[in-house]
Amino acid sequence: MSYQPQIQLPEQRVVGAEALLRWHHPQLGVVPPSTFIPIAEETGLIISIGEWVLREACRQHSRWMEEGLPALRMAVNISGVQFKQREFCTLVKRLIEEGCIDPQYLELELTESVVMTQAEHAVQTLMDLRALGVKLAIDDFGTGYSSLSYLRKFPLDRIKIDQSFIRHIKNTPANEAIVRAIIALGESLGLETVAEGVENSDELECVTSHHCHEVQGYHFAKPLPGDDFGVWHGQFISSSR
Repeated sequence: MSYQPQIQLPEQRVVGAEALLRWHHPQLGVVPPSTFIPIAEETGLIISIGEWVLREACRQHSRWMEEGLPALRMAVNISGVQFKQREFCTLVKRLIEEGCIDPQYLELELTESVVMTQAEHAVQTLMDLRALGVKLAIDDFGTGYSSLSYLRKFPLDRIKIDQSFIRHIKNTPANEAIVRAIIALGESLGLETVAEGVENSDELECVTSHHCHEVQGYHFAKPLPGDDFGVWHGQFISSSR
């Protein structure tokens, strides 16, 4: 598991981390999630993998708290197959009751296509999750298909702007216009926005100028092993003073 920091703007304060599953194969090297996640979903293995990821992310959050880090939001990607399981809310509730994490610091990320496939079911499931106290986000926003009428019904906290719109945003007027529109949409719906894949100062300056709430990307840090995150956090705090 690796964890990528999420930075609040304009203060550039660390407010969260996204848990990212990584597979280091002894022969193949690093296998990207885009390769093994679809296979895991096809075979049904994603159910047990997803449960392990969620539990491990919650435990890592507890370890950071024990090490003296501030209470950061822990964002975890949820597979569509996992989200549609009848027992999914029960699993999340069990993790919370086990004391692995305070629910206000757990954020579940789902893609547009997942929540829109069975929108009525999704609304109820999201409301059940919200009742547990967890945060909810739409990941890769702008790349799927959204119904604005449903979007305002979903009990969401934030939308994450897909990195494809952030890339070369300074030199791509269409991307900048899309990002500006997504941020405005978020504001009108009372949702915070997170820009993914911010890799340089130009991209950071642009999304900051349009009042994006948070960013994550290589400009601040690559995904880090859990044990290294605390060290990075301390160095980031020191360099920001």
